[in-house]
Amino acid sequence: MAEAPIAGAVPRIWQVGALCKAVADALDAKFNPVAVRGEVSGFSRAASGHCYFSLKDETGQIRCAMFRRAASLLDFSPRDGELVELRARLGVYEQRGDLQLVVESMSRAGQGALFEQFLRLKARLEIEGLFDAARKRELPAMPRGIGVVTSLGAAALHDVVTALRRRVPHIPVLVSPALVQGANAPADLVRALSNLYLLTPARQGQAADLTPRKGAVPGICIDVILLVRGGGSMEDLWAFNDEQLARTIVQSPVPVVCGVGHETDFTIADFCADLRAPTPTAAAELVAQPRDVWLGALAQASERLSNAVLRQCDNQSQRVDLAASRLGRPSALLARQQLRLGQQAQRLRYEVLSNLQLKTSTLQGLEASFPEKCRRAAAAAHERLERARLRLELLDPRLVLQRGYAWLADLDGSAVTRVRQTHVGQALRATLADGEVDLTVAPQRLI
Repeated sequence: MAEAPIAGAVPRIWQVGALCKAVADALDAKFNPVAVRGEVSGFSRAASGHCYFSLKDETGQIRCAMFRRAASLLDFSPRDGELVELRARLGVYEQRGDLQLVVESMSRAGQGALFEQFLRLKARLEIEGLFDAARKRELPAMPRGIGVVTSLGAAALHDVVTALRRRVPHIPVLVSPALVQGANAPADLVRALSNLYLLTPARQGQAADLTPRKGAVPGICIDVILLVRGGGSMEDLWAFNDEQLARTIVQSPVPVVCGVGHETDFTIADFCADLRAPTPTAAAELVAQPRDVWLGALAQASERLSNAVLRQCDNQSQRVDLAASRLGRPSALLARQQLRLGQQAQRLRYEVLSNLQLKTSTLQGLEASFPEKCRRAAAAAHERLERARLRLELLDPRLVLQRGYAWLADLDGSAVTRVRQTHVGQALRATLADGEVDLTVAPQRLI
């Protein structure tokens, strides 16, 4: 389910090829394999043996490609307008960005009952969670033992053993033989897997009825199991689409790698296994890191360990030498301490003298500038005083009296500024510019 876009978030900028690849991967995980029914349109066979056509019905059309290997298995010649059923993988042709079906098999309509049964079982087991990626385990990096389930006469066994012998000859391999084709094959595969389960770490000590390969190591502990078979038709591989086998694979106490058929072949066992390999040889290579790689890593780790030990020994030797020198000659330590003390005393004297000289120089500078600063301060104060005197003189009331005004007051000296402050016969005193005059309030005359 796609995540809802975050409001205001900047969308991811894709490269065109990367987007096509991501769409192809999403389609592969969601739909494949698919079975489709429709009419053939525009069928053509290239010189390479590959076939190209479209499959259509009343509501849609999709391009199809059938490569030479799949086309060589056709038992009829497709014609335009013919109704067919395809087993295919849905994907994207990245060079053009076209949606297409890569056809693995084709039959005339009505012959796909076996594949429909496969799809129904796949859908039911998927709903039950047997294919969930969360339950699948990583392969062990260094398995103690490898179990193989296949037919003793199968070419797949030879391929697996050859790959394991070449890459990890030191790891024991135990073959649990089983039929890989026919009506009895599913039950035989379940038995072979169950026998190997008894030799896993979780079930060591329980008996098992095994037919080990020649040279197998007694007491082997199986850490991973390979379920392999060579290619074939859907009918040939049908034993690996058994429901009981699928549930047995899911119950495995160790990781199971399924390498059945060719790269384009899918079975129920592939979906249930912890990991699917395109071929039996690829399955063996997935669980077998080449011995030279591990030997190289071991040599590198050994060299690092040796270097670390040597460095540690050198460091400890230096510490011992230093401790011995201090213990054997205490006078040298005393001499170093005395030297340090003399250096500290010299630094202290230098700092005191430097600070005293700085203070003296500052005091002399202040002494030289003090008279001038006093003169400047006095002049500034005198100037401020003169400006204040001028402002006071401008506020002198006598300057107002000289312009013809008088200062009127009663005999107590209180200023008289309103008519209502006077009464008839009241004695007042008027101050003029050159003296004072006594007045008496007379009755008001009407004009």
